[in-house]
Amino acid sequence: METLSVPIAPLRVSPFRGHPSDFSLGALRPPDVPTPANTTSARAPSPQGELPAGAPLPAGGTSARAPSPRRAVASSGLRRGLGAWSRAFPAGPAGCSGAEAAAAACGGSSPRSLPPALLPLLLRLLVVGRSARAASGKMAAPRPPPGRLSGVMMPAPIQDLEALRALTALFKEQRNRDTAPRTIFQRVLDILKKSSHAVELACRDPSQVEHLASSLQLITECFRCLRNACIECSVNQNSIRNLGTIGVAVDLILLFRELRVEQDSLLTAFRCGLQFLGNIASRNEDSQSVVWMHAFPELFLSCLNHPDRKIVAYSSMILFTSLNSERMKELEENLNIAIDVVEAHQKQPESEWPFLIITDHFLKSPELVKAMYAKMSNQERVTLLDLMIAKIVGDEPLTKDDAPVFLSHAELIASTFVDQCKIVLKLTSEQHTDDEEALATIRLLDVLCEMTANTDLLGYLQVFPGLLERVIDLLRLIHVAGNDSTNIFSACASIKADGDVSSVAEGFKSHLIRLIGNLCYKNKDNQDKVNELDGIPLILDSCGLDDSNPFLTQWVVYAIRNLTEDNSQNQDLIAKMEEQGLADASLLKKMGFEVEKRGDKLILKSTSDTPQL
Repeated sequence: METLSVPIAPLRVSPFRGHPSDFSLGALRPPDVPTPANTTSARAPSPQGELPAGAPLPAGGTSARAPSPRRAVASSGLRRGLGAWSRAFPAGPAGCSGAEAAAAACGGSSPRSLPPALLPLLLRLLVVGRSARAASGKMAAPRPPPGRLSGVMMPAPIQDLEALRALTALFKEQRNRDTAPRTIFQRVLDILKKSSHAVELACRDPSQVEHLASSLQLITECFRCLRNACIECSVNQNSIRNLGTIGVAVDLILLFRELRVEQDSLLTAFRCGLQFLGNIASRNEDSQSVVWMHAFPELFLSCLNHPDRKIVAYSSMILFTSLNSERMKELEENLNIAIDVVEAHQKQPESEWPFLIITDHFLKSPELVKAMYAKMSNQERVTLLDLMIAKIVGDEPLTKDDAPVFLSHAELIASTFVDQCKIVLKLTSEQHTDDEEALATIRLLDVLCEMTANTDLLGYLQVFPGLLERVIDLLRLIHVAGNDSTNIFSACASIKADGDVSSVAEGFKSHLIRLIGNLCYKNKDNQDKVNELDGIPLILDSCGLDDSNPFLTQWVVYAIRNLTEDNSQNQDLIAKMEEQGLADASLLKKMGFEVEKRGDKLILKSTSDTPQL
């Protein structure tokens, strides 16, 4: 760690482009499963094979330019795939043409409003309810399907799988999403339900896990199809939700977690299921309510601590999208979910979803933060406090609505520091140089420094009972401990064989003096209190070279200026100390002060020279 650094180095994350509410996963087909030959790919598969989980994706994979020969070949393959599904069931209602059959599947709407590519799929969907219609003479009995959809022992039916892949590709285009009839989603749901039976069987009988491959293919493609259908299309979101698909998807995802087996196909289905839930809830309050009803708390408890990073990211996105002020209250009764989010950020600081959940939701609820802090480990507390610092010093200043909330946070931080600050003295022993409780207390001081730099919070903390007294007392204790023996608080801290022990408390003395200076800013009561507690000689004596406290001299200068501003008593004290030799005149000059004798009085005044920092 560099010795020359700013006094506070808050946690930073990469900038997030766009608001998460605009984010829809899965606009492009994830290349984690090889793109079939009969579908159009919007881009070449990446080696990792998954969708990026941090930025909005385009809704379609098509271009206004003339198709390249390669795209023409792919389109030809797509048409063959669509035809495969329709050829198995070519007959519509008796006496109907293909266009009329499509109209019947659409509930009577004109098929001219539909893209031609959807027509063969709609013909295939007429199989729903065909037995009843055939018995009544209204539909010619179709030929039986060429394969049985058992989901366990038989391979996935080629017609269903190809048609699902074709739909997934078609739904990359907005016009196809806008004109898709509800019948399609009912059929996809039927396939999803039937395939899920194999997963249920594998959960009851682990020996059946090896036979899941065909069912997982269908489940994955169902989720992809539904995921793409929901992109920027509230009509499809509502249709899919009203069919009860969300509950089926959540139940299936929970079964995936229960299997606890390592299969790439299972992991892909798991991810695509979460992507679907994220897309159906995006900017749709009714869908968010249904997702929350089915997913909370079990799905979040199962996914936020999952070993797969993408599953953690996708489930975090669902949680962020679904949360509101009312649901925050439910989190107070399920603190493990909130703590799992903090742990997820701790493990994946580059992932923006856990970060946004904490900064945009958790930190707006003082009751939740207080309850979380009491139950957290010390490492998790450090992570939460780092994010609180990031929020305070972020590019966007705290709003008027944030101020009352952060006043409540200030009460928690200040009271905890007053009660626990002496725990830091454990660090004077080499056996406790990595004490997590002491490190969490150090981070409390960092938060207090940033809070007192905010004018909306400063006044509250300046009068907080016992805070100033405890800071001066702690400064005296570590100053004496550092002078009496070589330890982590010494000006030249000892170096252990396994590394520099001074790093864990780097800047601690500087921040204590900084906090004293902040608390005395334009506050005569606190200026006088520091004088009464003999804090001024202590602060002056702390000014010196200290590798473990960069910018120490600057903070001493800042504190002395705030202590002496419009306070003649404190000015006289420093002048007398210089006359008695208790304050080094050269040191005062370096700090930008000099003592001048006027008659019987000694006057401390600021020099015109810039302090030598």
